[in-house]
Amino acid sequence: MGFALRLAARVPFLFVAGRLYGADMVGRFALAVVAVELAALLATLGMKRGLAQALSESDRPHAHVAWDALAVALIASIAASAVLFAFPGIMYRIMPPIGIARWLPGIVFAIAWSDLTLAALAYRHDVKATVTARAVIEPWTISIAATALWFVAPNDGLEIAYMLSMVAALIASIIPFIRSYGLPHGWTPRLATIASLARQNMPLAGADAIEWATRNVDRFILGQLFAPSVVGIYYMAQQIASLPGRLKSSFDPILGPVITTSLARGDKAAVASQIRQVGFWIMAAQGCLALMGSIPGEAVMGTIGPQFVAGTAALAFLLTAEVVASMAAVSESALVYVARHRNLMISAVMLVFQIGLSFALIFAMRGVGWPPNYQAAGPAVALMLSFAITSIIKSRLLSSLLQAPVSGWRWALLWAALVAILVGTAFTSLPHRFEWAELVFGLPAIGASYALVLWRWAFGPADRALFRRMPKSDG
Repeated sequence: MGFALRLAARVPFLFVAGRLYGADMVGRFALAVVAVELAALLATLGMKRGLAQALSESDRPHAHVAWDALAVALIASIAASAVLFAFPGIMYRIMPPIGIARWLPGIVFAIAWSDLTLAALAYRHDVKATVTARAVIEPWTISIAATALWFVAPNDGLEIAYMLSMVAALIASIIPFIRSYGLPHGWTPRLATIASLARQNMPLAGADAIEWATRNVDRFILGQLFAPSVVGIYYMAQQIASLPGRLKSSFDPILGPVITTSLARGDKAAVASQIRQVGFWIMAAQGCLALMGSIPGEAVMGTIGPQFVAGTAALAFLLTAEVVASMAAVSESALVYVARHRNLMISAVMLVFQIGLSFALIFAMRGVGWPPNYQAAGPAVALMLSFAITSIIKSRLLSSLLQAPVSGWRWALLWAALVAILVGTAFTSLPHRFEWAELVFGLPAIGASYALVLWRWAFGPADRALFRRMPKSDG
């Protein structure tokens, strides 16, 4: 439900940003946000994962432990914001905004605090708060605010709307947090204890940071080599392609408890079985969305705005990247428990490979005279190849550790994709004046034909029972 709600809420923002603000404004916004979100990620100091361990191991009241983490994050956020205020060139290649949007770095603490309060609530099995804050409040606030602000602050509207959405998400996070944990009565901060735990969780925090960098460094690279309009077009393609990537988090409530429970009793075969099954489900779902987005890609990008059609090639590669990344993401769910340092090393090496390949592809295409929109697809190709290699390496490593196959690949996925491509090609072959039919009728037809083949030749009893195996929370 969270994924579906976020999908429904994010589309209006893309339409508003593309149609009202244009590629130049979107590009400037995309580069600024990438710096702010990195600062917020670093400000959590790995406590998004480490907080659960701190709460489970401490003999102090949980409210005190949680507020310790918030205090540490606040100090780190102030330091990160100060850096961005002092060096605005990190966010903006050209002159930074002079209106309210110049306060954008001040929103770092809101992002960090929202992440930590939601992590604390997740420890108590409160997933509803995350869905409300991240899938309802945040995306709908930015969509509505961006629309209204275009009439009063067209130059800074996207940044201001983003700030408002982060504040709204913080409010939606901290209210249920206080209801659950309460205010820290009699609290004496123990910042050193939390900071020490954060240092112990650096391998996990490093894995999170590298995963974030893998999906955002392409935007930064483009910002150094191309005009903001090119970055804006790529950002829109990236936002559409990132929606399938969020499917993996929908399966975390199923996968995480099963992996930890099976590992605790030494049942490696059970872990491998669950990895195979969930890996297939994620790969199948992402494959469906990738085909629906890339076959009528020009129509999809054209919906945002005519100038964004230039990002069709990037969209196709980014959607494919999400499909090939599925096995790496699912394998990592187990590797962070059984080989966290090797998992981190693989991710770091592949990030360096991705960056190097991105520059190499851009300069190679520039050398032969290809147009900028083709060059800008280079980082998307690099991301796709990097994810493919990472999936192979991580799945093989996990297979050797568990002494069982973990790949979720089934040949019916290929046949389903071929059938969907044939159906989609029939719709994209229609005259240009019927482009609307690609979206109205083509998208459902592609998804239906793909799902029909999988249902007939790929699904087994275990797949149909998957959601009935979701563990119940204790509270």
